[in-house]
Amino acid sequence: MRVAPVWAVLAVVCGGQFLVVLDISVVNVALPSIRADLGLGETGLQWVVSAYALTYACLLLLGGRIGDLFGRERTFLFGLGLFTAASLAGGLAQGPWMLVAARTLQGIGGAVLAPTTLSILTTYFPEGAQRTRAIGTWTAVGAGGGAAGGLVGGVLTDYLSWRWVLLINVPIGVLLLMGAALCLPVRRGGPARRLDISGTVLVTAGVAALAYGITMSESHGGTSGHTLLPVVLGLLALVLFIRVESRTAEPLVPLGLFRLRSVSVANMVLFAVGAATFAIWYFLSLYMQNVLHYSPVRTGLCFLPHTVSVIVGSKLAPWLMDRVDGRLIGATGGLLAVGGMLWQSTLTAHGTFVGSILGPGVLMMMGVGLLMTPVTAAATSGVPMSEQGVVSGLLNTASQLSGALGLTILATAAANRISSFQGGADDAGEALVPGYALAFRIGAVFLLTGTALIALLPKWVPREP
Repeated sequence: MRVAPVWAVLAVVCGGQFLVVLDISVVNVALPSIRADLGLGETGLQWVVSAYALTYACLLLLGGRIGDLFGRERTFLFGLGLFTAASLAGGLAQGPWMLVAARTLQGIGGAVLAPTTLSILTTYFPEGAQRTRAIGTWTAVGAGGGAAGGLVGGVLTDYLSWRWVLLINVPIGVLLLMGAALCLPVRRGGPARRLDISGTVLVTAGVAALAYGITMSESHGGTSGHTLLPVVLGLLALVLFIRVESRTAEPLVPLGLFRLRSVSVANMVLFAVGAATFAIWYFLSLYMQNVLHYSPVRTGLCFLPHTVSVIVGSKLAPWLMDRVDGRLIGATGGLLAVGGMLWQSTLTAHGTFVGSILGPGVLMMMGVGLLMTPVTAAATSGVPMSEQGVVSGLLNTASQLSGALGLTILATAAANRISSFQGGADDAGEALVPGYALAFRIGAVFLLTGTALIALLPKWVPREP
């Protein structure tokens, strides 16, 4: 088995992570153009984002387990290939259903790909300061991909077409496939075991039903049967999932992992934080284009400081963790993000770039960067190599599932607030502002909850390799 240079492995793996995360946010700036071209309503427009995010979140656990069982490098190649092919199909879509179907396939490919990016790193880099620096790079690239999506999407939409926010993935995906074939040795997974299909079906159905029920509350109300029935069925499916996992010899998620305080607490933190941060790009894109009337390119350029800030925070965190308890770094980052989110909630119909976008955005994303690295490093420490894939899947699931559900909750709350203001506003932009502001205030509560939970993580003691 050939051994590739660690820098090459890091570049290929982080490239895959960047591509997956980029696609979560890159379509946000293109949403008005997609709606105009394909005739989508507000609910349909939300599903262009949610179809990818929900499928991605629901299948991350399965993707992580597949990597453990059949080889992480093989799984990386398969997931990247499927993601690239689905991007081509989405860019060529001729109707709403074709676009949503392609986004769903993208989510499946991303769910297979994403957990292997982190688990490959944790098996190549020894636990300690070297792994922490690698995770810092992985976090910076992933978070930077989310922030850079606005700029990439704006440039492509304004100068080419909204279709290129998906088609651009094709050449990048092909280059990464070539790099992975050269740099990643194809290794076998663990001992031959069967996949937990029943657990996969239950957790996927539970999450999907729960999200659908929350979405229905926007049009039918919180007490309607259209809302309550899927929510109850979703919760029931998740309870059955836990019961099945506790009795299955080869579970999708070994529940014993949650006895590790670092794993259980880190997932709770990422769940709370993901519910807030995922929606930042969605609402800021809509605010800048629908209220401030920015072009797609200008909107994308306004996200550039967000990208720089989250990368700086993510790369600064490992350096600080060599000197200070990682919990303090994470909590400080969380409080900065909360402050930025509350500042963002003061947006107005006549906001300025400095006061309504730059200031709160830099504060939010610097805080997110400082928070994510120590939490991710803590969650992967002390975990057996044979379970690194499922732990990576858990971490990705916590952040992405909460992000999808958080977007649904925040979008529903914003839509309800907007509908109550539409009659008394002088223009359409003014009616949108109260809804967007409410979404950011709710997001601040989620962030504050996640920050408080950091105190329950084990103390971080840096170790040199």
